[in-house]
Amino acid sequence: MNSHQPINHYVVIGRKEPTETDANPQLYRMQIFAANEVTARSRFWYILHQNKKMKRTTGEILSVNQIHEKSPNVVKNFAIWLRYNSRSGTHNMYKEFRDTTLCGAMEQLYSDMAGRHRARTSSIQIIKTGVVAVKDVKRPAIKQMLDSKIKFPLAHRRPRAPKRLQSTFVANRPTTFQG
Repeated sequence: MNSHQPINHYVVIGRKEPTETDANPQLYRMQIFAANEVTARSRFWYILHQNKKMKRTTGEILSVNQIHEKSPNVVKNFAIWLRYNSRSGTHNMYKEFRDTTLCGAMEQLYSDMAGRHRARTSSIQIIKTGVVAVKDVKRPAIKQMLDSKIKFPLAHRRPRAPKRLQSTFVANRPTTFQG
């Protein structure tokens, strides 16, 4: 994904166009993460063509709805099951991320996959997503954040002098280390 376009969560519903022989074709519903609605539609047809051999020319999209997070101010642990194509083959993977929204976790996923595995966004298929309870978290990087007594020390803080003693130009460098 481009860094300037946020990822959105869409639900796309489509089907094969009705014919005389099949007046009520089966509906297909997919949750898709994409930058915009056009990309979501495109990914829908790409995945449907791979799995059900159905093309855009023989089908129709009935609805595209954007899904918004119910509680975007609460930190949650997200689990993501995915499949991606690398230079050596296709791999399945399970990853965990900590974020306030599923879309934020997906942005972390795409960034992580690009950095660790050189996987492009287009080669990643999301199989399933979910919120993981604290007791079910598996990955150590997420587990270390679940400690209730976690502290983030602020090292190398510059002590501030009172306003009357501050001057714009000072001859010596400030010391930031207090040891």
